[in-house]
Amino acid sequence: MAKNSVPAVPLIPRRLPVGRLGVSVVAELVALIVTGRLKEGDLLPPEGPLSEHFGVSRTVLRESVKRLEEKGLVTVSQGRGTQVRAPGYWNMLDPVVLSALIDNDESVGVLDELTIVRASLEAAMAGAVANSHTADELRRLENALTAMRESESETDSFRQADVVFHYAVMEISGNRLAENIAKHIYKRAVESSRYQGINPPDAVTLTLKEHEAIVKAIARNDAAAAEKAMHDHIHGSWERRRLSDQPPRPRGRKRSQKRQ
Repeated sequence: MAKNSVPAVPLIPRRLPVGRLGVSVVAELVALIVTGRLKEGDLLPPEGPLSEHFGVSRTVLRESVKRLEEKGLVTVSQGRGTQVRAPGYWNMLDPVVLSALIDNDESVGVLDELTIVRASLEAAMAGAVANSHTADELRRLENALTAMRESESETDSFRQADVVFHYAVMEISGNRLAENIAKHIYKRAVESSRYQGINPPDAVTLTLKEHEAIVKAIARNDAAAAEKAMHDHIHGSWERRRLSDQPPRPRGRKRSQKRQ
């Protein structure tokens, strides 16, 4: 499809049930954009045929397009129409956009990117906790680790205890922005079967050892070791679970290179 072309209406999915209306119109259009079926520079079909196809009024369609614009996916200009924007403008932390990216991530490349971002944020937060924490906060982390040990034979309980441990590190760090972003992407990721992937026989044992290394580094106020332990854990656990035959994205520079 050439840039600036108007795609044929058959590109759009089938008409939606009345009860779903605007929410589903937005979800379907977001999916078309993030999967590349509507590419950067493409124009959405005209308002009339598009609203008729979805079985919604023009008012509902306009509101749906407005939601797309708010998410950074399209730009609307008088006389030109609604044009798809480059991915760099998308609000990828928006729940609908992030869900569409993960749900349509056949090569798990998005999950690779998510892991890189998550590892960077959580490593920084673990370092911050190592630098400054109270006895009660350290006890909270130790209790979270104990809960993981006690649930290691129950997959669902172990995963939940794992989430509690990571959330504890985030909350104790005091970095509200990093906490908010990390929780947002982590919560959506763990809901994905692709992110859960496969668990080799030694997965639980390795995961516990990695969490123990994080707690020990924090307990001795070793920020560099805490950062490295968290960074290596997040990347290592993802590489163990990864389903795709595609090689994982490079982690970037080694952490020792980042410290000057």
